[in-house]
Amino acid sequence: MNSLFEQVHANEIVERLNQLRPDAEPRWGKMNVSQMLAHCSAFQEIARGNSTSARSWLGLVIGKLVKPVFYNDKPLPQNMSTIPEIMIVDEREFELEKKMLIQKIITFQHDGPEKCTKKPHPFFGKLSLEEWGKGLYKHLDHHLKQFGV
Repeated sequence: MNSLFEQVHANEIVERLNQLRPDAEPRWGKMNVSQMLAHCSAFQEIARGNSTSARSWLGLVIGKLVKPVFYNDKPLPQNMSTIPEIMIVDEREFELEKKMLIQKIITFQHDGPEKCTKKPHPFFGKLSLEEWGKGLYKHLDHHLKQFGV
């Protein structure tokens, strides 16, 4: 399984981000490409511990049971629900959002597991550093596939 902590996988994600275009249409979901970039940036902030979100009641009930979906080899389901605080609905500027996300990915990979949050994921609960690295890669991969890259 790929991990955002590994340079080769972070580079691959950045290369794919650079293939995105502002007029890219989603294959599924409600966010446009600029909103998706902002959403992924917001999720990076949660992983770094710079932002938090309360555990959802559903996450408290089933999060631990279904958390392997976040870091296993199977693709994330299309139209999977998201953390409400990082569901982006306002308009965003494509180039700015892409640049910010790329910088966050580079910083995350460079800083390594030591700078990853120890706080629980808002839905899945406590994650190991390895699970965070795999989950972040998988989340980005999911959204890049959403827009055809």
